[in-house]
Amino acid sequence: MKSTKSFTFLVEGGKATGGPPIGPSLGPLGINVMQVVNEINEKTKEFLGMRVPVTVTVDVETKKFSVEVGIPTTAALILREIKAEKGSGTPHANKVGNLTIQQAIKIAKIKRPQLLAKTLKAAVKEILGTCVSMGVTVEGKDPRIVQKEIDEGKYDKIFEEAER
Repeated sequence: MKSTKSFTFLVEGGKATGGPPIGPSLGPLGINVMQVVNEINEKTKEFLGMRVPVTVTVDVETKKFSVEVGIPTTAALILREIKAEKGSGTPHANKVGNLTIQQAIKIAKIKRPQLLAKTLKAAVKEILGTCVSMGVTVEGKDPRIVQKEIDEGKYDKIFEEAER
């Protein structure tokens, strides 16, 4: 019978190190921690500067391991697109950035496996909901207005192109 152990870490994309929490968790198992760290960094480099959930599964007997990378939070993806450090502390009064509808679609496509939405439009509307609470406008407007415009079909052409 195989004996495996799984560990989940939240790492900064492309910048994992052999220090805590990874080293102390994996070191006692006798596997090459730097090999694991290098694979994590390779698989997370596209999420540079974002915190990404990573699961490392180790076969304790053979010392073989696998690395699975999760998807960053919706907020982290929005902040990356608008190039901001954090969302607004007062989202109704202060706006921290603006997304285009194309950027919202891009985020929705990345997050789609984790969302409950059945369609791309519904997924984008979920992303816009996060924009509301972060103080991020979409197409220069309140995201709730853009959600209504999506329902009215204003962005149908963009959605059709995105679905191709």
